[in-house]
Amino acid sequence: MSSSGKQHRYAVKTRWTGNRGSGTSSYRDYSRDHEVRMATKPDQVLPGSADQAFRGDPARFNPEELLLAALSQCHMLSYLHACVLADVTVVAYTDDATATMITEVDGSGRFTEAMLNPRVTISADSDPEQAMQAHETAHRMCFIANSVNFEVRHHPAITVAG
Repeated sequence: MSSSGKQHRYAVKTRWTGNRGSGTSSYRDYSRDHEVRMATKPDQVLPGSADQAFRGDPARFNPEELLLAALSQCHMLSYLHACVLADVTVVAYTDDATATMITEVDGSGRFTEAMLNPRVTISADSDPEQAMQAHETAHRMCFIANSVNFEVRHHPAITVAG
């Protein structure tokens, strides 16, 4: 950390709720269900599980989806900030983000890439070129994208309102 940098700490509490009576006595004898609580939101529970491919509950959030959600959210928030600085007025923003993960024979795995597909609508008096450039700024500024060891690409589209 640079001498001018600020340190920020985050805390979550994860509790496994999948003991079906015999714990992890075998691979098939336990549920992957768990709960995640954030220290700043103690009354809210995020229901989690493994991906369905790994014997998880598809109705619950899995870590892989949450990592992609964090990348998408971080880019959006960084982009909105960059647009304010560039005098671009965003009136709508959506992102249909995707990611690719591979697993190895030994059970290990890793993400190989994420693709963000932001669709942005800007006001009629905003500059589309500045709006497009703000995606580069957002990509450079995104804390989460700067923290992962795989490529995070973006394929934005800009629409002018009206």
